[in-house]
Amino acid sequence: MSAAQKVVVITGASQGIGAELVKAFRERGHRVVATARTIKQSDDQDILAVAGDIADPSTARRVIAEAVARFGRIDTLVNNAGIFIAKPAVDYSEADTDAIVATNLKGFLFPAQEAIRHMEANGGGHIVNITASLGVTPAKATALLPVLVKGGLNMATRALALELAGKNIKVNAVAPGIISTPLHGSDAATQEFLKGLVPTHRLGTAQDIADAVLYLTDSTFISGHILTVDDGGSAGNW
Repeated sequence: MSAAQKVVVITGASQGIGAELVKAFRERGHRVVATARTIKQSDDQDILAVAGDIADPSTARRVIAEAVARFGRIDTLVNNAGIFIAKPAVDYSEADTDAIVATNLKGFLFPAQEAIRHMEANGGGHIVNITASLGVTPAKATALLPVLVKGGLNMATRALALELAGKNIKVNAVAPGIISTPLHGSDAATQEFLKGLVPTHRLGTAQDIADAVLYLTDSTFISGHILTVDDGGSAGNW
């Protein structure tokens, strides 16, 4: 493997933003380790698919170990795995809370820990967390638990960037607004409702998020930054 051929680990990589991230990094010539609960092995020898629940620390250990065994290094971790449960605050159940904490919080912490250990030994790297613009500027929406956890991840991104500043590990976040993915469905009524949540009345694409991630991982002088990709949704009242 040439020194220029970097290796990227992407969680939640089976569909939507995750699948677009796999495509974008491969187009850059990077090797990719793609993980999700269920994911098919690719015919592309430079993509390694590892199935498992990323909220389980044993999965995180296995993903990083298999990445190093197959490709010899890890340059970037993109913590993309996440779920979004929207309902009135009083209606959230213990099961809802457990699910969001498992995927959105544990699914960030355990892979980050394993990647950091490798990056420290390897002289540096990038970590990019996919959070949410609602975690930057809450809106009048029924999404308390996502705001709670994604907002916490935005602050954790900054804290981790400072902790790792002397290790040459850059830590940033991309905070999407309303993005058109299979998660949101495709019926006309839903699409119009979602567009009404964006100042420009248009939805973002998975490529918009991939472009933002690539921008951050290309940089050598950005760390602790939360890059909102929401067409102005978090800019203020509108």
